[in-house]
Amino acid sequence: MTDKPAFVYVTYIECTPEKVWQALTDADLTAEYWGHSNVSDWQPGSAWEHRRTDGSDIADVVGTVVESEAPTRLVTTWADPRAEHSGEPSRVTFGIQAYDGIVRLTVTHENLADEAERDAAAAGWAAVVSNLKSLLETGSPLPREPWLMPDGNHR
Repeated sequence: MTDKPAFVYVTYIECTPEKVWQALTDADLTAEYWGHSNVSDWQPGSAWEHRRTDGSDIADVVGTVVESEAPTRLVTTWADPRAEHSGEPSRVTFGIQAYDGIVRLTVTHENLADEAERDAAAAGWAAVVSNLKSLLETGSPLPREPWLMPDGNHR
């Protein structure tokens, strides 16, 4: 194990594991709630890209699919394609567990560079997963991009 920071986020969604899996892996659905399209064939060893939806197709995150067990587990590496990398990329695990009509979605982001990157991951994942939950439960993402909301510490 590593001494590098990690972040874990858990939420409960009223839907099926298959719908959560589709929302994580379908480029059109990710574009609806994430502002980026996650693009891959989702097979272990395949590349994946987190592409902007502004028409530029710029990938802000790239990585490799480490594990893909539809509809219960997806593990990917994460890296900024424009940054210099010293060491292993961070790693994101999506755990999807069904229980009586609901799903527990656990997002674990490991091997983060430092506490600042952990704080950024915490803010980002909370916004993205909240938007995902809204989309799956109501059919629409939140009316505003939650990651643009000020943190509330500044008045």
